[in-house]
Parts: sequence; structure tokens; C-alpha cells
Amino acid sequence: MTGLDLAQQKMRDAGVPAAAVDVFTRFYGLLESGSTGIVRESDVDPLADVPHLDDLEVDDAAAADALARTAVIKLNGGLGTSMGMDRAKSLLPVRGSRTFLDVTADQVLAAREATGARLPLVLMNSFRTRDDSLAALAAYPQLAVDGVPLDFLQNREPKLLVDGLTPVAWDADPTLEWCPPGHGDLYPALYASGVLDALLAAGFRYASVSNSDNLGATPDARVAGWFAASGAPFAAEVARRTPADRKGGHLVVRRSDGRIVLRESAQTAPEDADAAADIATHAYFNTNNLWLDLEALSAELERTGGVLDLPLIRNEKHVDPTDRTSPKVVQVESAMGAAIEVFDGAAVLEVGRERFLPVKTTNDLLVLRSDVYAEDDAHRLVAVVDAPFVDLDPAHYALVGEFDTRVPHVPSLRGATSLRVRGDWSLGRGVAVVGDAELTGEGGTVPDGATLVAGVSADAVRA
Repeated sequence: MTGLDLAQQKMRDAGVPAAAVDVFTRFYGLLESGSTGIVRESDVDPLADVPHLDDLEVDDAAAADALARTAVIKLNGGLGTSMGMDRAKSLLPVRGSRTFLDVTADQVLAAREATGARLPLVLMNSFRTRDDSLAALAAYPQLAVDGVPLDFLQNREPKLLVDGLTPVAWDADPTLEWCPPGHGDLYPALYASGVLDALLAAGFRYASVSNSDNLGATPDARVAGWFAASGAPFAAEVARRTPADRKGGHLVVRRSDGRIVLRESAQTAPEDADAAADIATHAYFNTNNLWLDLEALSAELERTGGVLDLPLIRNEKHVDPTDRTSPKVVQVESAMGAAIEVFDGAAVLEVGRERFLPVKTTNDLLVLRSDVYAEDDAHRLVAVVDAPFVDLDPAHYALVGEFDTRVPHVPSLRGATSLRVRGDWSLGRGVAVVGDAELTGEGGTVPDGATLVAGVSADAVRA
């Protein structure tokens, strides 16, 4: 049997839906042909002339009608493993004792109350996040919408040995033989699970899709109204890049056909890295907040049997990410934002930074937990001041458990421009950071009520 035969059989034996097997089969063919998914700088032009949400005139009635036909889909398969978590990242406390999922539920319920829209909340879970996440949502029985499930499962696929492209066997932990197919799996998973049909049958025409750790992507009637009026089958929200956004996915225009395409970091050739990171040239990054016309999506998936023509992302890792001596494997992935090149007439909308508040590291977590943000009546997080730059020592703060032990009380950051910490420091209660503050040295304890300011030595704050 070939590597593809073995992989297909493994997927079928595990109960993976036929559409997902077909998607994997297409990507395997690309992989065998030597395709890497690289988007070269010489083949693209910068994205330009993007309309801004603040400049749009959206009729209130049309906006309300569009929101009434919109479902909210959150990608909830992430475990936060880079932060040392082993369960759904959305269950991490982010505002006091409330988790990402709590705040998201509050946002959806508040939008329902304010607009009268049904706004179902649907999670795309993984096998590892499903049980805990649904248990957490049980605290919000009012979220249920007749005819619409609370979640559906993303698919899984075998990791392939770099040498030979056969499915890897790893007896030490067979679960590590599998990987998620990237968030481009949204489309075959919606299709194969029946959730797409259920949403359409329940009267929903549009879907707002975003990551569960992005609390900025709240239900927005104006964006829904713009999308409905545009007639576009697909739309992506983008925001202006800053120096902090030099890496990561951004949208470009393919010269050969004028299509807008997504270029992820993994699709950038090493020799193009500087050009791709030039924020003056490539001004917009992909927020991963997407808008889907469910009728258009359904028609395309029916036409293709659930297999959208998404570009391949070839990702090399070790079968056990914690063991660098374990075999090297290829993970075949795709990005959901890449579907922008599939649909004729796809649109792009520039939004403010407030619609992009992800948490990728404990640096982000500290800022989001702090008094930099307030919560309005709609449970939107509103920046009271410009968010400071935070750089915590990865040797002591990279994992959530380490971070929570050392920062049991969130410091005030409203007066801060930046906070850099090197060394093993613990923060007491009521600590305030002002200006450009830095903690260096071996570490210690910052006492209750201390103020960290530029130029104050470590000895002055050590207790």
C-alpha cells in the first residue's frame, strides 16, 4: 500500500468523515508533487484601497435585518499548548474569574438583548476541547437556538513521516499520531457535520467566524449590514499592521489573476521575509475574522463534494513536540482565510484594532487581564489607554501556571508605556507600573503597593 492508501485507511478506521478524507487526499497529492504552498513576493502586489468600517454608511434597518440572519461561529479547537495548557484555551480566566468563553457568551447574549437577533453561538471544537467547553456553556442554557447545535467537531488527520510520507506510529502516545488540519478544516467540518444545512434550515444566511481567544470580534450589526449589502460570498476583516505585526498572515493580490490571497508566515519564502515584513508595503494583516454567505458556501461545497481548492501549508514538526529526538513529521494544514481566493467577488473590510484582541502569549494575557481594558454594557473590551508593550522573561512566565504563580495579582498598567521583566520576580497586591519600567536581575518579590517606574533599580523594589 502507498503512503496515501495507509493514511486514507487510518482515517476511515478512525471514523473521519469522507469529505475530510477527500480534502486530505487532495493535499497529499500536492505534497507528493513537491508543492509547499509558498507565495512568492515576485508573484504578488500589495493589497490597497480597502474600505474602512468607520467610513461606511450602513442603513440601520438593513444592518438589523442582516444581524438577525447571522450566526456566530467560534474556532475553539486550540489547547493553548504553547502556554502550557492541556485543555481548551477558551477556558482560561481572562477577566477576573471569567473565561474567554464566559465573556463570549455574555457578548452574544447582550447583543441579542440589544437587537432582538437570535444570534446562535456555535463552537468548532476538537476532540480534546469538546467536553470541557460544552460543560462550561451549560451555565448559559439561554444560548440554545432551536434547530442549531451548540458545536461541531473539527476533523483530524495522520501526521506523515518526512521520509516517505507514510503515517507515523508512536506507541508512547498514539494520540500524537494525529493532528488537526488547520482552521481551513472549518469548511469540510461544517459540511460533513450537517451544521451548515442546519443553519440554513433555521433561516440563517450569514456567519461571523473568529477565533475563540479574540474577544474583539463581537457581533456587529454594521459589519453584518455592510456584508449583506455587498453581495459578496466571503469577506475578511483586516487591520493596519504595526511593528508588532511584522510576522503573521497578511493579504496580497496575486498578479496572475488579480485574486486576493492570504500569505501566512509558513507560506513566505526565507528570501522574501524582509519584504513580507515591510508594513509600509503590505499594510494590512488578516484578523481571522471572516464573514460567510452560507448559501454561497453551501453551493460551492455541494459542487466540490466538500473539498474547497485551498492552498497547502506544509508544516514540519516532531511527532512529539516536546521531544526533539522524536521523528520528524509533516502536518498538512490549511488556513480558513485562504478561502478568499476561492470565491469570485470576495471582499475585504478594514476595521479598528479593537476588533482584534488575541492572546497568544502570557504577555498578551497580562494586558488583557489588566485595567488597560474596561468592559462596556455590551461586554466589549474597550481600551482606556493605549496598550503598553509587555515582555516577560520566557524562562519564568511563558507557561500559564508559572505566570499565575508569579502574578497572582494583576498590576495596574494604565500608566505604563512598557514593562520588561528579566529574572524570577513575583508581584504583590496593588502594584502599579508607570512609564517604561524594567525589572532585571535574579528576581525577588515586588512588595504590595509598589510602583515600578523607569530608572528604579531591582534592589529598590525587592522585599
